Amino acid sequence: MANLKEWIPLMLQGCGLTVKLFFIVILLSLPLGLIMTFLYTGKNALIRKILGFYILIMRGTPLLLQIFFIYFGLPFVPKIGAYLTINDRFTAGCVAYVLNYAAYFAEIFRGGLLSVDKGQYEAAKVLGMSEVQTTFKIILPQMIRISLPAVSNEAIILVKDTALITTIGLADLLKVTNNIVNRTTNIAAFIVAGCFYLVMSYFLTLAFKYLEKRYAF
Repeated sequence: MANLKEWIPLMLQGCGLTVKLFFIVILLSLPLGLIMTFLYTGKNALIRKILGFYILIMRGTPLLLQIFFIYFGLPFVPKIGAYLTINDRFTAGCVAYVLNYAAYFAEIFRGGLLSVDKGQYEAAKVLGMSEVQTTFKIILPQMIRISLPAVSNEAIILVKDTALITTIGLADLLKVTNNIVNRTTNIAAFIVAGCFYLVMSYFLTLAFKYLEKRYAF
């Protein structure tokens, strides 16, 4: 019990960084992924090829490698490395996570977009709706509803993936826990940290279940 009283405040501090990273990534990667989806499914062939290659790279290489590249590798890019350097570790981590998760969300939204019945477009056209009106009033709500389960799953994965930020020296929940174990040789701290992650995932699951019910029709 005495150990817990000492651990919990330290873990809560680490948990604060974990939660901060999670919300920044979600708030930036979701709209970025949505924009990518519409560009990827648009009429410009060059943009489609560029985004297709980008998504392939982001989904086909480990997130940890991308974090290392953004923080450690960018300064060594020939000629332009000095302009791309990100000295702040947290900012570099956020950039890596956002770029990675935006690619995944783009694919999720693309799947949702392709699942919308083509007849919806024709019906909107018959009703005299413009392309913009059709997209925002008819297609987008249905696409979001279809995509929510997959977005929920990806968000829960993000909660666990935040632990990778420790590799560039940031004191997130996992880093703090590892420091405690190294100092006390008591592995029970890992179990406590696991409970923190489970609680975060549980409440996130509840939030997305509410959204799924909210947008069900």
